[in-house]
Order: sequence, then structure tokens, then C-alpha cells
Amino acid sequence: MPRYRRGFDVDEAHDWLSRRDRRLGTWMKRLGPIQAQPGWAKTFDPVDALARAILFQQLSGKAASTIVGRVETAIGSSRLHADTLSRIDDPGLRVCGVSGNKALALRDLARREAAGEIPDLRRMSVMDHDAIIDALVPIRGIGRWTVEMMLMFRLGRPDILPVDDLGVRKGAQRVDKAERMPSPKELLARGEKWGPFRTYASLYLWRIADFTVDPKATTNRSQD
Repeated sequence: MPRYRRGFDVDEAHDWLSRRDRRLGTWMKRLGPIQAQPGWAKTFDPVDALARAILFQQLSGKAASTIVGRVETAIGSSRLHADTLSRIDDPGLRVCGVSGNKALALRDLARREAAGEIPDLRRMSVMDHDAIIDALVPIRGIGRWTVEMMLMFRLGRPDILPVDDLGVRKGAQRVDKAERMPSPKELLARGEKWGPFRTYASLYLWRIADFTVDPKATTNRSQD
């Protein structure tokens, strides 16, 4: 049974993609190398991460952080798990600012953890990414995109392409100079060329989507 390490060789990924896709490679040269993600080397607790993902949904970072802080104070722990979340009832969660739907999602997560349905980091290390997605998306409030972000930024799996992400689709549109964004199905087919480093390609597509030319730099060049 193969064991998956957290993270991958970004230099190898950079060289592979540069040779594999000339259009993307041009952008990669323009933007420069993207380094290994810091989350790959940090301690990672899947259940706690999923609980925080639920609490952060559809909120600004500041508002969500405030709510998480209240929950941590109420349960007397910075660890969001079945045993600690059992210390607070649903009215208590509402006082903290947690919506009814999110409270239901947290309870579902806790129930599934207690039943042994949530793989821990050790179990995940021998699961391919599709198996991890299949294990986690049944949790109330957890969608495929949330799991894909975990796979990319915390587990460091090298071949994830979040085809429903608007930023990734916009980046692909700019790479191909297309009139419209590719559909998820079209992006999935387009991304076959980027395997087995579709995660690294996605990191570039996000940057490409957000890239703007500095008008001051343009002005300065015009005066040279």
C-alpha cells in the first residue's frame, strides 16, 4: 500500500509544467517560482480543521475568528473535537454566534468522529485523494471544494485541480486567451496536460487570475 507524504518537490513540478505547457510556462516565467506551501510542514489535525472550515464558511476572516474564539472560550479548549464540543449545547453555540445550520454541521462532524468515520492523519497517509474526498464530503456542511483545499494546502497532494473554483477557471481562461471561462468539465479535460502536478498548476492559475500590471511600472518603462 503506497504511503503519501505531505508536500511535493516544487522544483520538479515547475520544470515539468514549464516543458509540458508552453502557454502556462510563459506565465510561470513571468511570475517566478512558487515555493512550497507552509501548511505542508505544520501540525495538522483533520477534525479540528474541518470544524474550523465549517465555522469560517460565508463569513469574513475577522468575523469567523471572533466566533471561533468565543467557542474556544466556551469549551475551554483550542481543540475542536467531539469530546470538547460536547461541553457546549446548541443554545450556547448560538450565543457564540454560530448559526443553526453550522451547529448541525458541527454535531454531525462530532458524531462521525466518535463513530470512527473521519480518517486521522495516519490513515490519510495511505489513502489516495479520491478516497479522502469520498470519506469527508458526506459530512454536513463539507463540500468537495473544502476537502480539495485541505488536500492542496495541508496535505500537499500534488495532483489536485479544483475545477469548480472560479479563480482557477479565470486563470485558465487568461492562459488560453479565451473569450469565456472554461466549464468545470472543460477545465478537467484541459488539466490532463498538467498531471501529475495539477496542484502546482492551480497555484499558478490563482496568481494569473489576480495578476494586474502595475501602472507605475508601465509608466516608468515608457519613459526609459
